[in-house]
Amino acid sequence: MTKRFAIIGAGMSGILAGIKLKERGIADFTIHEKAARLGGTWRDNTYPGLSCDVPSHVYAYSFELKGDWSHRFSPGAEIQGYFEGVAQKYGLAPHFRFDSEIERAVFRDGRWHLTARDGTTDVADFVISATGVLHHPAWPDIAGLEDFAGARFHSARWDHSVALDGKRVGVIGTGSTAIQIVPAIVDRVARLTLFQRTPQWVLPLANPAYSEEEKAMFVASAERLRQSYDYWAARFIDTFARAVIGDREEMAKIEKACRDNLLDNVHDPALRALLTPDYRAACKRLIMSDTFYPAIQKPNACVIADGIERIEPAGVRTRDGTLHALDVLVLATGFDAHAFVRPMDVVGDGGRRLADAWSDANEAYRSVAVPGFPNFFMLVGPNSPIGNFSVIQISELQIDYILQLVDLVRSGRCQAVAPSTEATRRFNADLREAMKGTVWVSGCRSWYLDKNGNPALWPWSFDRFRDEMRAPDLADFALTA
Repeated sequence: MTKRFAIIGAGMSGILAGIKLKERGIADFTIHEKAARLGGTWRDNTYPGLSCDVPSHVYAYSFELKGDWSHRFSPGAEIQGYFEGVAQKYGLAPHFRFDSEIERAVFRDGRWHLTARDGTTDVADFVISATGVLHHPAWPDIAGLEDFAGARFHSARWDHSVALDGKRVGVIGTGSTAIQIVPAIVDRVARLTLFQRTPQWVLPLANPAYSEEEKAMFVASAERLRQSYDYWAARFIDTFARAVIGDREEMAKIEKACRDNLLDNVHDPALRALLTPDYRAACKRLIMSDTFYPAIQKPNACVIADGIERIEPAGVRTRDGTLHALDVLVLATGFDAHAFVRPMDVVGDGGRRLADAWSDANEAYRSVAVPGFPNFFMLVGPNSPIGNFSVIQISELQIDYILQLVDLVRSGRCQAVAPSTEATRRFNADLREAMKGTVWVSGCRSWYLDKNGNPALWPWSFDRFRDEMRAPDLADFALTA
């Protein structure tokens, strides 16, 4: 039975979905992308020092490993190039519709009717939302932000036309992005001022370059490359992924490594005190860097933790009354990680709006579907394990699960499929209970937490996630004839 698909988003998950549809012999699909090219977060983020915090050999599709990564943790431009190359290799070019931001998706007469910002439309039997998590920049609510007279931009919208050499540069934020930017630019600028609201725990992981001999070996030997993939995947699963959900022994190792890094590598007691968090390691997304502490201790760098009162034309005034004069202001203030498919207006069966269904909290069935929204699926939806594992592994497991549900319709067993309300409530109740044993609720403020203080993460093991994604329990679904 021929069915049409609409994939929303041409980042990692959207590309994956297109490849998997083609593997099943499905050619009638369009990948709608709001931007002018593919790549998602790796297209949008181009700031100095950008790299992935997942090892290169495991941050790749399991069926399309890459042996010639330049570093253990890949630079952003290389990752963007990887996805562009994969999309070309698998013949996805005819399926992309760029500059096609879907504003509205309505389920009517058994099909999804999509409307883009430019007024164009599409009709599909299935929608696969691959809109990602970290793509809506979070702009800080600081008085006078628009008044700054110098260059000002968000880290995810880096303005490469702005010269940094010899300039006084301020960076607001101390998350993973800022910790990568600071070492990358500190030797170029006259003065670097890092405005810190909350200090971060930093795990001292080196990012060595692969030698030409190593790259040649991985390119020549698919077996060695697969062994490296398996090794790094197991390292994550058996250490960090266990620690964050309650393995005290593994967490103790992480906490000790972070404390030792701070004590051994930040020499000034006053600066060390400023950089010492008052919460547990990994409560926020753990930062991995062996270059940040040396960079922030250079003579032309400083940390300001007095709190920002307002932005003025000449710079940033802190609550102690000091004006920090700047030429360039970088907002490394992260993203709205809880938007998911928003601002797209999704209207399901009987006129039910997803915005209303999620008015109190973003709740999905096993992260991939929502009751009342037939044949609508999400990759990396609410409570996906984005704080535990490689997001590519997550998406691969989710798309295989989703396509098993799709096959129920394609085979003629039903016309539409959606999870039941009861099964979704049960799953989310179990989530909230299990979350009590995780580090994410141990007493910090992080982008993991929604407005109710609930982490939008996965509180169980990787084995459980893999097992639950192996095959749908059809007792939890409503199949519409």
